[in-house]
Amino acid sequence: MAGSDLVPPGLAIVIMGVSGCGKSTVAAMLAQALGCSFVEADDYHSQANKAKMSKGVPLTDTDRLPWLESLSGAIRERLDCGGEDVAVSCSALRHEYREILREGDRGYKAGSGSYAACRVKFVCLKASAEVIAERVSRRAEEGGHFMPASLLRSQLELLQIDEAEGITEVDSTVSPDEIVRATIARFREELASTVKLNPEELSAASCF
Repeated sequence: MAGSDLVPPGLAIVIMGVSGCGKSTVAAMLAQALGCSFVEADDYHSQANKAKMSKGVPLTDTDRLPWLESLSGAIRERLDCGGEDVAVSCSALRHEYREILREGDRGYKAGSGSYAACRVKFVCLKASAEVIAERVSRRAEEGGHFMPASLLRSQLELLQIDEAEGITEVDSTVSPDEIVRATIARFREELASTVKLNPEELSAASCF
């Protein structure tokens, strides 16, 4: 089709961070705004992983590997469609975990350091430990998630951001709507979706 070569191949935007940072809410809203699919990483955990975490036992890297590989496969399946975006919610706390997710882009080679060219992008939601702890405790009391507040410390200790990766870091106490607008503004030239932000929205998208 004439002009089709001008359509960007699409991105996978991973909204990442520790449990309770609001990544699932933001990623789901981003998918709705872009009209693209939403991938919730928690859905890819095995029952054994969920049972382990619900008992307050941190996962090992051996536990995480099949989960991350299946999630990377889900990203690859969507990016391979061509001209499609996907919004993903995943903790993605360590560099090696993010490298597995980046392999969802067939053109990316783990360890190459070619982060800018990779079609898997990351936005990290961050807040103080006190704010996150309060959110996780409230959610656990409401029975809304299998992750107990007792695992927050282990997640905070795992979180590593390498400056060379160029990961966008955002204050998670900002409203989800504003984070979504800013994310779209940040990646609008690479997105396959045709969402347009008006000048007022672009000027308001300042949380990055």
